[in-house]
Amino acid sequence: MIDANLDIPTADGAMNTFVTHPEEGGPHPVVFFFMDAPGKREELHDMARRLGTAGYFVVLPNLYYRSTREFNVFSGDPTHTRERLMELMTSLDYEMIARDTQALFDYVDANPAADAARIGCMGYCMSGPFSFAMAGYYPDRIKAAASLHGVRLSGPGSPEAMAEKVKGELYFACAEHDEYAPPAMIESLEAHLRTTGVKARVEWYPGTHHGFTFPERGAIYDKPAAERHWERLHSLFARNLGPTA
Repeated sequence: MIDANLDIPTADGAMNTFVTHPEEGGPHPVVFFFMDAPGKREELHDMARRLGTAGYFVVLPNLYYRSTREFNVFSGDPTHTRERLMELMTSLDYEMIARDTQALFDYVDANPAADAARIGCMGYCMSGPFSFAMAGYYPDRIKAAASLHGVRLSGPGSPEAMAEKVKGELYFACAEHDEYAPPAMIESLEAHLRTTGVKARVEWYPGTHHGFTFPERGAIYDKPAAERHWERLHSLFARNLGPTA
């Protein structure tokens, strides 16, 4: 595997980014990995590597780069507080993420190791709706998008209204017990998706809680459910980013 830490120029500054992809057999289909609210950290790098070993060019940007190059609420740094997390998380909006995503397109378009004709995206927690939204912002480029225990997926301020623009396949992994994504919200999303004709799947993960996919999340981590979510991601991207997609 080849790992790199680099700055990608954006309309708003230098976005520090982790990139990982196989050494051989390229160019590789691309996956944009949008971080969750606690921040870009080694746990996410390892998850990106797991996807990369399956043959993908994975790009994991720090979405908080406008405010800070380093933030990890689990780091023990006394300045990396939950209050700061809320400030950083609420500083983002879809237009910002769309500009950042355009910068990611520009980067992979110019990288010979990346097959920029085959791009998917994924997001956890706060970035579940970002992944969903980018499939609507860039329907001719995003061929598959996944939201993993995503929040704000339906209702005011959500990307739900953009679903009709999506041309790729959507996947939503939902925790059964999730105060940030209650059943009513997910049911509303699912009902709306059925009216659009978009290819989408909403899947409940029984017995799980918000954050169940993260190995370092202690008792919240649910290994069988997490492995299922990897299976679903691999299948989603294989269907839509494979050589015949």
